[in-house]
Amino acid sequence: MSDRVLAEPATDAARELIAGLALRPWGQVAPSVYETGRLVADAPWLAGHDQRIAFLRRGQRRDGAWGPTEGYALVPTLSATDALLSVVADGAAGTDLIAPVADALGALTGTLLATHARTLPDTPALDLIVPALVESINARLAGLGRATAERLPRPPLALPAGLGPDRLRAVRSAVAAGAALPPKLAHFYEVLGAVPADAGPDVTAVGASPAATAAWLTAAGPDASPAAHAFLRQLIRDGGGPVPCPAPITVFERAWVLSGLGRAGVAVNPPVVVLQTLAGASGAEGIATGDGLPTDADTTSVALDALARIGRPADPGSLWAYETADGFCTWRGEDGFSVTTNAHVLDAFGQHLAAHPDADARYRRAVDRLSAVLPGHQLADGSWQDRWHASAYYATSCCVQALAEFGRGATAAEAVQRAARWVLDSQRADGSWGRWAGTAEETAYALQVLLTASRTLPAVADAVARGHAYLHEPSTREHPPLWYGKELYCPTAIVRAAVLAACRSAAIRLGDVDRSVVDCGYQATKTTT
Repeated sequence: MSDRVLAEPATDAARELIAGLALRPWGQVAPSVYETGRLVADAPWLAGHDQRIAFLRRGQRRDGAWGPTEGYALVPTLSATDALLSVVADGAAGTDLIAPVADALGALTGTLLATHARTLPDTPALDLIVPALVESINARLAGLGRATAERLPRPPLALPAGLGPDRLRAVRSAVAAGAALPPKLAHFYEVLGAVPADAGPDVTAVGASPAATAAWLTAAGPDASPAAHAFLRQLIRDGGGPVPCPAPITVFERAWVLSGLGRAGVAVNPPVVVLQTLAGASGAEGIATGDGLPTDADTTSVALDALARIGRPADPGSLWAYETADGFCTWRGEDGFSVTTNAHVLDAFGQHLAAHPDADARYRRAVDRLSAVLPGHQLADGSWQDRWHASAYYATSCCVQALAEFGRGATAAEAVQRAARWVLDSQRADGSWGRWAGTAEETAYALQVLLTASRTLPAVADAVARGHAYLHEPSTREHPPLWYGKELYCPTAIVRAAVLAACRSAAIRLGDVDRSVVDCGYQATKTTT
């Protein structure tokens, strides 16, 4: 069966997905417990307040916590607990919220805070958010009336060992003094206790965060920026009360969707408005994920790759601003190293060299360097881990695809094969892959690894067939949040594109004309335990 026959339904599905990018320009992200909790606590004047409270109540786990497993539950649980306590303190909820708050405090004191900071995930600004929310919860508990206080645990909450309030206090003091802080801190203004110095009437979103935007408007008044107020109202309408985070993610979403579909060979013809948002990738410092965030090498690289794959290559020279002694940083001053950012830079430079074989030798040297840097970060089992996604399958897929297509030398080729063997060894009995449970998203990444690797590896065909079959099984469960933000989040359009791309590629490899690529691509709610 030819690629063309199988490509047609995939193209139809991709066309519908891409149309959604233009219709929802701020991006498609699942509701956030953390961000919704901040609106309940900080901006009860916004429409949808009761719906946000109900959302938090529905999302509480049986153990009293919120969010994913392990330390990833700490930030959303703190935010939701503080939010519900704010309602209890206002006396607006009667006794309805006492039991949920008591359960939440039990989860915090019993497990989530009773740990060392080194065991917590490296989510952005955790060392600011956790001290701020612990401080707020303790203040609310101290201010409760006697009758209510007697029905709740009175710890007060203590910070995890190894995590103190010093950095939060220093940043708050700097903000209050009007200091110019790194642009990335705007994403966390809701915990900084001061109005951002650069906010004004033309701002739509502070730091690509509804919580930061709402905190600013609460302090400055809704009229301080009609555009920001309209932004929040639209997000609230779209979510029925709860809000997502990050938002907006205009460039991030469009770049990842177009790059992923293009890599899988899905024919796309994005509308001009979608393409225009990626054009800034060739600017002096590249492009940002969305309004309110600083430019970064990761978004810039994927935008450049997307443009190249749809026949509109752009100059990748902006990426040199992010070169370091270790490779490439996500943004200047980054505390850490991202293998996926470096894999995406390899994609961008590889595309440039493919289109311009006589390009400056600097690009060729960078490709050679990254072909060694990425294998150097590969773990002993053959996988990669990264700071922007909780699943090793995402990082491994990014590195494998970049090394297989653009990597140079035996080291890069060997790394790809080692990764494929790890994926083969970690497939679940039902054909899925996943860190905590089998998921459609992680299964898509695992399939991308196997479909990229050598066909000569034993059992690849069987593993691909089983994974492909898994993606077609009906399910009504939502994608779990796996992407790193203030808490783990799910960028739904990006995940749908990844699943669609994997299904299309697997169907071509298997010659499977009996399964609908469209159904597979839109299997956006598949998880198993």
